Amino acid sequence: MPQLKLTKTNIDRVAKAGGKGDVLYWDRDAKGFGLRVTPTGLAKFIAQGRVRGTNTDVRVTIGSYGAWTVDEARRKADEYRHQFERGIDPREVAREQKAMQVTLQEVLEAYVGRPGKLKPNTAAEYRRHVEQVFATWVNKPIASITREMVKDRHEEIMTGGLDGKKAAPASANSAMVTLRILFNFAVDEYRRPDGTPVIAHNPVGALKHHWAKLGSRTERYIDKGKVGAVWNKLNEARQNPKNRDALAGIDLTIFLLLTGARRDEGAALTWKRVHLTDDLAECSWHLDERKRGEPITLPLSSQAVALLRARKAAADKLAADTDTNPSPYVFPSWSKAGRIMDARSAMETVSKVAGKHLSLHDLRRTFTNIAMRECRIEKFRTDMLTGHKPAQEDVTARNYLDLTNLGWLHREVQQIGDWIEQQGRVAAAQAFGANVVALRA
Repeated sequence: MPQLKLTKTNIDRVAKAGGKGDVLYWDRDAKGFGLRVTPTGLAKFIAQGRVRGTNTDVRVTIGSYGAWTVDEARRKADEYRHQFERGIDPREVAREQKAMQVTLQEVLEAYVGRPGKLKPNTAAEYRRHVEQVFATWVNKPIASITREMVKDRHEEIMTGGLDGKKAAPASANSAMVTLRILFNFAVDEYRRPDGTPVIAHNPVGALKHHWAKLGSRTERYIDKGKVGAVWNKLNEARQNPKNRDALAGIDLTIFLLLTGARRDEGAALTWKRVHLTDDLAECSWHLDERKRGEPITLPLSSQAVALLRARKAAADKLAADTDTNPSPYVFPSWSKAGRIMDARSAMETVSKVAGKHLSLHDLRRTFTNIAMRECRIEKFRTDMLTGHKPAQEDVTARNYLDLTNLGWLHREVQQIGDWIEQQGRVAAAQAFGANVVALRA
């Protein structure tokens, strides 16, 4: 390979000359310092040497001529030569530095971007946690997120929520579970050249003794004696909502109470997946993205049908009045997502009436308790209505029973809707001082 005294004048000359292929020029004065010139005249400084303790020469690129001066590149080559002599491979150092700079946002994208690994709703939930709860951390290297930072942020959300005004212990725990999952993924995915993880310990481990106490999950539902008051309060609130988004939040809350659906299953519902006919027994909604299992079609009670018809009529009227296309979502929002993401205000109302802090998912628990305890619906059917895999599923159910179209469970879901509505009438009567007693069946 040709030698050349690497100066600005000489580099300009050989770069202008070009050639048929890449040409390497080694500096006459500094051992291991060179220049690679491409046929197009692009010149890059390089350094080469043998790492002590190995039998292989290592070549690393310093940078492009122009971005680096000759003197800067020569000093960098000296640094690499010193690393070679100390037994350090600069390429491994660069890889480790790159791994150490991986940000929380990059980890999130890598985790949710794995093909076929996550349901879209689950991926959206992880994004929501990172971009809202950890908004100031998204561009930080994950290696810089400490146990103390995790504990402080958890405490902030637990005592003041996102806006610092209202405690949100369940949200604090949920967000930290997401963070723990992302860190566990990063521990496995990003490693130093020697195979050791970039992150030695998951910082969310700092919460081992500090998770927010939420009580038993099985106790987080609307008590039987409060269901009617909650039903009446929600229907009262929907008569005079603050705005369209507030009404969507109220209606989503009612829909989840009547169907036992998960939050995102209801919030992401589109009109294409709602089937309304004159025959109430044939009215249904279709669930494409399930947490577990294949898509299913679920029956609707007359109460849920009435709610959906009112929303459809209002959506069509809004589209006609504004000369716009109606939103594809049943519970739309003016937000960027185009649909409601939560119903915090409505759930604050529910919690106040119920006398305990509840989340949208607790409406699912309420639905289950009403089905099994008040309406005496067997667990197999309750599991099916809530989209769970039946615990009692046997060979017949698995291979012969149609578990994708659950229209045959309309009577059960109607029974639940009627019980909730009846409790509303009871609560209304009691509010006016009536002495209401249960009649023997």
